[in-house]
Amino acid sequence: MHLVPLALATSDLVGAAILVALLALFVAAGLRMFRSRGGKPTEPPLPQAEIERDLEGEAVAPARLPRPVPVPPTPAPPAADEALRVEAEVARKKEEYRQKKEAERLEKEQRRLEREEADRRAREEDARAARLAEEARLREEEEKRRRAEAEGGRTLAAGLEKTRGGFMARLQGLFGAPRQVDESTLAELEEILFTADIGVKTATSLLESARDRMRRRELDDPSKLKAALREEITRIVTLGDSPGASRGISPGPSRPWVVMVVGVNGSGKTTTVGKLAARLRQSGLTVLLGAGDTFRAAAGEQLEIWAERAGAPMVRGKDGADPASVCFEAVKRGVDERFDVVLLDTAGRLHTKLPLMEELKKVKRVVDKAWPGAPNDVLLVLDATNGQNAIAQARQFHESLGITGIALTKLDGTAKGGVVIGISDELRIPVRYVGVGEKVADLQPFEPAEFVDALFE
Repeated sequence: MHLVPLALATSDLVGAAILVALLALFVAAGLRMFRSRGGKPTEPPLPQAEIERDLEGEAVAPARLPRPVPVPPTPAPPAADEALRVEAEVARKKEEYRQKKEAERLEKEQRRLEREEADRRAREEDARAARLAEEARLREEEEKRRRAEAEGGRTLAAGLEKTRGGFMARLQGLFGAPRQVDESTLAELEEILFTADIGVKTATSLLESARDRMRRRELDDPSKLKAALREEITRIVTLGDSPGASRGISPGPSRPWVVMVVGVNGSGKTTTVGKLAARLRQSGLTVLLGAGDTFRAAAGEQLEIWAERAGAPMVRGKDGADPASVCFEAVKRGVDERFDVVLLDTAGRLHTKLPLMEELKKVKRVVDKAWPGAPNDVLLVLDATNGQNAIAQARQFHESLGITGIALTKLDGTAKGGVVIGISDELRIPVRYVGVGEKVADLQPFEPAEFVDALFE
C-alpha cells in the first residue's frame, strides 16, 4: 500500500525534470537564433510548403511577412528648368543695367568733351578778338597821342594817371589776384567802390550788378569780374549815346547857338569858356563872348585875354553891372551879326548862396527874351578835385537851371576821376568836356569809350 504513492511521486519528479531539460534546450536555441541575427529576434523560417505556394503566386499570409519600415516624406526640390530660367532672367537684367549705365557714362563724357571743345574755341575766339581790339586801341591811342603832341596837348590816358593810381590801382590789384570770386571778393570790391568818390548810389548799383552775375555763375574768376565792371561803367557813362560819339558842343541849325556856362568860383569856368572859344574857332565857327561875371574881380580882364588868343570879339559891361543885361546885349549882337556861337560867362558865387541861383535864373529868362529858345545849352563847369562835392553841386545847379552838359576840369590833378561815373549815373547828365591840362588842346570832348579805356589801362 505504501509503495504505490511512492512510485507516483517518483514519476512526477522525473517528468518535471524532463520538462525543465526541454525548456532549457528551447531557451538555448532561441538565444543562438537571436545572436545569429545581430541581436534581433527573427521570425522562424517559413515551411517549405508555404514557400512553394508563394512561388506559385499564392499570397503569403500578412502575419507571416516582415513589417515595412516607414520612410518620412522629403520636400520635392524646384524644377531644374525653372531655376535656370530665373537665374538667366537675373543675369539679363544685370547686363541691361550695366549697359544702360555705361551708355549714360559715355554720353556724359561726350557732352563734357563737347563743352570743353566749345569753351576752348570760345576762348581762342575771345583771345583773338581781344588781341585785335587791343591792337586797334593801341593804334588809335598812338594816333591820338601824336595828334595831341602836334596840338601841344595831353592824352586823356595821361590825364587820368592819378586816378589810375588811386582806386583803380586797388581794383587792378583785386582783379589780378588768382582767386575764386565769392562774397569775400565782393566785400573787397565794395570797400574800394565806396572810397572811390563815385557816390553811394553808383557804388551800390555796381556792386549789386556784380552780385547778380555771381549768383548766375557768370563770374568764376577776377578777370570776368573786371570785364563785367568795365561793361557796367561803359553803360553808365555812355548814357545811350552811339559808340564813339563825341559829346562836345555841336551847334544846331539855330544860329546863334547860345551856350550859358555856369559854375562856382574856382572851378575853372572862365578858363573853360576861353578854351572852348578857341576850339570852336579852330573848327571854323564864328564865336562871340559875353562877360556876364561882373562880380568877381578881374573876371572881365581874364576873359578878354582868352578872347584875344582865340580871335573872338567880346561884349563886356562895367564892373558890378547887371549880369543879365550884359548877357542880353551879347545875345542881341550875336543875332544881329549872325555869329555861329555865343558863349556866356556867368557869375560864380557859391552854389549854396540863394542869390546866385536866383541871379542865374534871371539871366536865363532874359536871354530867352533876347533870342527865343536860348540858351540852347547850359554847360556846368565842375572841379574834379571836389569829388562827391562836385556831384552835390551838379544836383543843385541841375534842379535850378536844367543842366544839359558838364565840363569836368582839373582831371589830371586828382585821383577822383571816378566822379564822372557818379555824375553820369545819378544825374543822367552827359559829360561833354574834360580838362587834363593848361593848354587849349587839353580841354577835350569827352568820349565814353576812350575814358573807360584810359581808366582800365
